[in-house]
Amino acid sequence: MSDITIIPFPDEIARLEKISRDIDNALANAEANVGRLDKEYMDMKRYMVQNRGEIDPHEMFQNELGLRQIDHTGAFAATVLDKTAKLKESPYFARIDFRHEAADKADIFYIGRFAFSHEGELLISDWRSPVASMFYDHEIGSAGYIAPAGRINGELTRKRQFKIKNGVMEYALESSINIQDNILQQELSHTSDEHMNSIIATIQKEQNIIIRNEKAGTMIIQGVAGSGKTSIALHRIAFLLYRRGNRLTAKNVAILSPNKVFGDYISGVLPELGEEPIGEISLIDIAEVQLEGVIGFEADKDPLTAHDAAWVERVRYKSTLDFVKMLVEFVEQIPDIAFKPIDYTHGRFTANAEMIRERFRAYSKYPVKRRLQMTADDIYDRFYTDNFMEDDIPGSKTILKALNKMLTFKNTLALYKEFYKQNVISQMFVMPAKNTLEWADIYPFLYVHAAFEGLQKSGVIKHLVVDEMQDYTPVQYAVLNVLFKCQKTILGDFGQFLNPNHLHTLEDLKQLYHDAEYAELTKSYRSTHEIISFAKKLGQAEKIEAVERHGEMPAMINCRDFNDELANIRERIDAFAKSAYVSLGIIAKTDEDAKCIFDLLSVDYDVHLISKGSTRFVNGVTVTSIQMSKGLEFDEVIIPDVNVDKYSSEYERGLLYIACTRAMHKLTLLWAGKVSALIKAT
Repeated sequence: MSDITIIPFPDEIARLEKISRDIDNALANAEANVGRLDKEYMDMKRYMVQNRGEIDPHEMFQNELGLRQIDHTGAFAATVLDKTAKLKESPYFARIDFRHEAADKADIFYIGRFAFSHEGELLISDWRSPVASMFYDHEIGSAGYIAPAGRINGELTRKRQFKIKNGVMEYALESSINIQDNILQQELSHTSDEHMNSIIATIQKEQNIIIRNEKAGTMIIQGVAGSGKTSIALHRIAFLLYRRGNRLTAKNVAILSPNKVFGDYISGVLPELGEEPIGEISLIDIAEVQLEGVIGFEADKDPLTAHDAAWVERVRYKSTLDFVKMLVEFVEQIPDIAFKPIDYTHGRFTANAEMIRERFRAYSKYPVKRRLQMTADDIYDRFYTDNFMEDDIPGSKTILKALNKMLTFKNTLALYKEFYKQNVISQMFVMPAKNTLEWADIYPFLYVHAAFEGLQKSGVIKHLVVDEMQDYTPVQYAVLNVLFKCQKTILGDFGQFLNPNHLHTLEDLKQLYHDAEYAELTKSYRSTHEIISFAKKLGQAEKIEAVERHGEMPAMINCRDFNDELANIRERIDAFAKSAYVSLGIIAKTDEDAKCIFDLLSVDYDVHLISKGSTRFVNGVTVTSIQMSKGLEFDEVIIPDVNVDKYSSEYERGLLYIACTRAMHKLTLLWAGKVSALIKAT
């Protein structure tokens, strides 16, 4: 598509010049304010140090309070300065004129990343404000928005969109029905970046509905490859942070991320929107914290290279919703099978078995070990109350020790083994070494551990984002629900399964979160029409729709042998170096394949390898596996070894779909020998 032509709007040029001057003044004031507060802080600190021996405790306390106040005010002033500086680069991206149904003339609203007021006048509205929703939801004509006071109806009389970069207006366009599509295509035609960027100027109507949904407790977002689901989830978090103010901060939000590289790739979105970055956690992080000092575990095996049939059967068995239901039934029995109370006597004091059972059952919402502590406290209180003769009575610790002897299972591991024994599936539990769990047993074990001894829960997290939802099993979700009793945004694509041994489905996930709101995204914005059409023919995602952005047809090259494949890859690296593209991904099937190709290419080229130990995504030439490429995108993608030996099963069809949909503009598939039938079918 040709570049967008600027339509000359003298009034908009003049408006930008005025707002730029106002921002310059605000920036100067903000810089002066930060400087003044820095000086006040240092002066007070210096005074306290120089007069340490002469300041009385009351004055010292007052000075410390003053330092804290200046520090707090200074942090706020620094935030204002940072936002104002960002506004200078690109103050706003849209204008809407809205006439309230009871008004004679329209009010003008400019929309940007942040709100900006000068001399008591609101000059720019935050994209998350109620009035800004009309830009995303309505064309010219009848329109309205939900304000705190209720629904506001009226008419949208004008809609303009701008691209302002480094304070210069690159284009200004009067709205029409197709204008947002044109601008979207212009933005999508750009090259990739090392970090995911915000999409506030091109949010589509169906995306905006998800972003602004603040009533849903938990949302499940099923989105095809390239539909922007991760970006939408992050923009939804930014919206919730804006709407909920002091009730929700970035410290209260965490994202469950598939790997460190992906975490780095998305890390800039919220700061770009003026919010603090959110915490990133993984299943491994959770396991390490919860199982420290309890039991060890081994890392997950690569399902593409592990060929132990018995291990595969165990993993598959534990990946189903039925397995979780069995586990839930067992956990409900734990209080009765793990604790068998008998009379406890100390001197003339006795707590009979029925009384102990009654107090134990009264604390049913707590883990068994915690219930024993609370029961011991109750017994002590009763003994203390009845001790009118002031006899020696046992302390809570002594009573607890006696209650612990009434346990029929001494630890979680013994209980976990009992679960398999009761269900006559003992062959499904194998420990690879002493006191060590297989990866597939970690979360079932944690679910039992939560009921018996308890887990370390975080009261800080009030919203959890779960990305790549299809890669987590039902039992892993069951533990997440125990650990994080909060609202969740769960997103992914069940067309992009990574583990062939996971048998759960989207319907299983919906059962686990039966009260969640469900949204589906079918339009792919990442790749050209030609790439998406090719990927669709793989048969992995029937609902995927391509945007009308055209480019080269995917190239399919039959090579003589592997060395010829390498020669073709080298030619494409050379061509890439001369092109306008900034990222080239060479995506192999497995981590081992990727390492092999990297070793061969790195002799002559500056290439990057993304593996399980990697933490960053950088531009240039990257070699990686399909597993590690999830969530990433490249201007150009090369997929080697697309032969019948590497890709033949239905699961491998999904792997090819993932690899192909990483490409934004250009896709090349190479093979030696017989091409995969999955490709031939396209």
